[in-house]
Amino acid sequence: MVGLAARRVVITGVGVISPLGNAPTALWLALVGRQSGVRPIRSVPPDSLPSPFAAEAWDFRGTIDDFGPLPKDRTKAIRKGLKVMCRESQMGVAAAQLALADAAWRDELVDPERSGVVFGSDYMLTLPEEFTESIRRCAGEQGHFDYSRWGTDGLAQMQPLWLLKYLPNMPASHIAIYNDLRGPNNSITHREAAGNLAIGEAFHTIVRGSAECMVAGATGTRVHPMKSVHAAQSEQLAQGVEDPATASRPFDLDRTGMVLGEGAAAVVLEELQHAIKRGATLYGEVVGAGSSSSLTRQGVARCDQALATAMRSALRSAQATPQQIGHVHAHGLSTIKSDIEESSAIRQVFADRWQDLPVVAAKSHFGNLGAASGVVELVASLLALREGHLFPILNYETADPQCPLRTVTDLKTPAGESFLNLSTTPQGQAAVVLVRRVA
Repeated sequence: MVGLAARRVVITGVGVISPLGNAPTALWLALVGRQSGVRPIRSVPPDSLPSPFAAEAWDFRGTIDDFGPLPKDRTKAIRKGLKVMCRESQMGVAAAQLALADAAWRDELVDPERSGVVFGSDYMLTLPEEFTESIRRCAGEQGHFDYSRWGTDGLAQMQPLWLLKYLPNMPASHIAIYNDLRGPNNSITHREAAGNLAIGEAFHTIVRGSAECMVAGATGTRVHPMKSVHAAQSEQLAQGVEDPATASRPFDLDRTGMVLGEGAAAVVLEELQHAIKRGATLYGEVVGAGSSSSLTRQGVARCDQALATAMRSALRSAQATPQQIGHVHAHGLSTIKSDIEESSAIRQVFADRWQDLPVVAAKSHFGNLGAASGVVELVASLLALREGHLFPILNYETADPQCPLRTVTDLKTPAGESFLNLSTTPQGQAAVVLVRRVA
């Protein structure tokens, strides 16, 4: 049996905003139904981005209806606050509110000073249209920007609270304020690793006795004019694809790169006895977390080493062995380099059993959701534990000899009793969370 901490931490609520829907049931049905959330881009003109397709959160409109059932006073507060939230913050707050509703959260049953938030995000960037009118007002007769006019003509066109929309600590701040969570509060901006890092930090916060309840999650997007350019400059994007649904293909020999996506997800974590006392549903138990960063002296990321170290750290903190893990939810980015390095890391840690260790990768269904990916993927594996079986890696057709893993391609593979959830960044930051069925 996986080792147990003195204070046990369980997951009692989940919330998702994803390209496959904004509810756990919708996410699960899409995964087992082999559906893809990758389509031609809708939110911006497709010729303005490096890729004409992406996995947008298609059903998220940023209206109060996206935030789930809310008390009247909270509805009023969130509706008012929407104007100072960028899309990423809106998705993050919505995911948290959905998780709290799923957890049957009632203010009178929790101590606000023993309840907190840890939320992850990507780096947040302003949309170009935020500056369009200001720049237009500062254009001279020849159409050139006149810096001397900015203070008088340009700045006046900016929204007074513009900066608040794009601060990466705002999702955690909004969630805490709306729900009167006065305990520990933290924001993590480690790109794709941020979600698992947030859950790990929330887990340790409860274990060390600093809180009884924590909302943990992440929000992110790569479907953004500037972020997509950054991705095209530094990472491998899927190309030469006729059908967008086939673009993301982790560990497949014919993969051509990652797909841009967006989303958010959150979980409610509670100390076990606290959750039992209020009659909460128990999705699973977080029993370990690990992180690592590894670079060469030249600054080149060593994601294989970082992932292997983080996995061993998570196993060690849970007093678990590789033989006790039911499946691995891979980062599964679908780039040549990342998949090879991740495959190597899994084989290093599971040296005696990697050939029979099931590996899934939900990014095959929705691409890279930035910071949100890890938490959406964790929710997917939680649902697999509940259902008893895994979902297939979409578009996996030809095995890559450099990625020899037991990739799941059917609906019959058991999920096991526990799983490792893996995340890594192109800069060599890795984060891993170990979750098991509640015993």
